[in-house]
Amino acid sequence: MNTPFHLDDHKRRSQPLAPPPERYFEQLPMRVMARVQPDAAPGLAGSWGWLQQLSAPVRTALASAVVLGGFAASFFLNQPSSTPIPRYSVASLAAVPQAEMVQYLLASEQRVTLTDLAEVASPALATPDAYLQASPAELQDALDAQPSDETYF
Repeated sequence: MNTPFHLDDHKRRSQPLAPPPERYFEQLPMRVMARVQPDAAPGLAGSWGWLQQLSAPVRTALASAVVLGGFAASFFLNQPSSTPIPRYSVASLAAVPQAEMVQYLLASEQRVTLTDLAEVASPALATPDAYLQASPAELQDALDAQPSDETYF
């Protein structure tokens, strides 16, 4: 248990402490700086000593260039490859006759649902080199022929 402490219970000194020497506080920063000289680390002088020779703005510019270079390198190394991925599964599935596919689906115990068919990727359709020039009447006929769902209206 701590005993209570009251400042008024303790007597003050009758004489103040001795004053500091003449011009002590003016000389103090120079004395401290003289004692604290930057010592070169033994391992740092050989390999990274040239870095300490550079001025502060040059070191800052060098550090920012290294960070930017690392970011750019990681960005370019994580880009997807420019070669197209071949669609072997679509090409091999297209080569299977439809009669064999139906026979396989009917013979298996698992039934194929509409959601399974909706998730199958369709083969890439050949797009024309140039867009077709259609008249407004032809476009309206094509849009009218599309099935519409009433829930969206």
